[in-house]
Amino acid sequence: MLQDIMPGTEEQLNKEVTSAYIGFDPTADSLHIGSLVPILLLVHLQKAGHKPYALVGGATGMVGDPSGKSEERNMLSEEVLSLNVAGVKAQLEKFLDFDAALPNAAVMVNNFDWFKNISFLDFIRDAGKHITVNYMMAKDSVKKRLESENGMSFTEFTYQLVQGYDFYWLYKNKNCKLQMGGSDQWGNIVTGTELIRRKEGGQAFAFTCPLIKKADGTKFGKSEQGNVWLDAQKTTPYQFYQFWLNASDADAKAWIKIFTFLTRETIEQLITDNEINPAERLLQKTLAKVLTVFVHGQAEYDKAIETTNKLFSSQQGDIDSLSEDDLHNMEGMIKSFYAKEKIEAGIDVVSLLAETNIYPSKGEARKAVQGGAVSINRKKVAAIDVKILADGLLYHKYLLVQKGRKNFYLVQMH
Repeated sequence: MLQDIMPGTEEQLNKEVTSAYIGFDPTADSLHIGSLVPILLLVHLQKAGHKPYALVGGATGMVGDPSGKSEERNMLSEEVLSLNVAGVKAQLEKFLDFDAALPNAAVMVNNFDWFKNISFLDFIRDAGKHITVNYMMAKDSVKKRLESENGMSFTEFTYQLVQGYDFYWLYKNKNCKLQMGGSDQWGNIVTGTELIRRKEGGQAFAFTCPLIKKADGTKFGKSEQGNVWLDAQKTTPYQFYQFWLNASDADAKAWIKIFTFLTRETIEQLITDNEINPAERLLQKTLAKVLTVFVHGQAEYDKAIETTNKLFSSQQGDIDSLSEDDLHNMEGMIKSFYAKEKIEAGIDVVSLLAETNIYPSKGEARKAVQGGAVSINRKKVAAIDVKILADGLLYHKYLLVQKGRKNFYLVQMH
């Protein structure tokens, strides 16, 4: 989990209980699994006896961080930001211990609380004069954007100064000596240590973790449905479980070291056992279990397993093993509704797949059926002109649609 570390950081952590923070960007009302790495860094920090601060960027969310971005973000309104901040805060409270009785209790802060009272003139006088434009221009995140055809607005250019001021404020008011984050944040974090040195004559430290990548080069944290969120309303515990379960061996081998608190010996044994019998998918099952329990709890993990077993263990064509309650209560199946009269009139399978948004267009639905990628009620759809009729409904109101090997949709008539 270590990418870059400023000299002296390890000595500081060994010397005394150290307050450290990570910033979370409230661009949505939920964090996604890309945020799990910084969350886990704070959990590790607290387990080691240090004091974690989680900063939710109510102010910086209004500006937008250029790091790793090729174009400017949309600005969010104060109302949307405050909803997002509340959502992110509620999630972080599940992972960190905020019990005030603890000497190293976690603390949540929102940088809007100190920025709302600072005037523009105050800011450019108190912070701006300490950091040169040359220093800011030398940062990779700025250089890349300046060379791009869209350029970079003054708003985004100031972002590193605003983030640097956060570090300064927390150093001065909360004795916070360390900032952590993803490796794309190194430039912003170091600007903070520089501001602390120049403005206060103080010493602060920096630590970053690698950005998670997939072995095949595709983006980590994306599924067919888009981002894998920590919010059960956006990504169900079943879908969350399936994401980790479907990891490749190479990814599972890397991720189990990052995303779990298992000991080195346990992990090495799991990797060895997985190499002996890869079909058992022991690494993936362990990773999926640990993370689903960590994020959603044991009860939701149990439900995800139940759904998985019911959907995948029945033989092709065996639909009778699924009761009406099974279908209705399956956690994590993507459900959609459809007009019953259309089925009663008889509808072709391509139209059904497009109109229920299982496929984004009739063209894609047609291709999938022709490629043998669609099953309805556990029977592979043989041709694009197949008609779906009312007598094919399960319990007079359901269709169980399978897209590819792993994605199930329950279409309910109304």
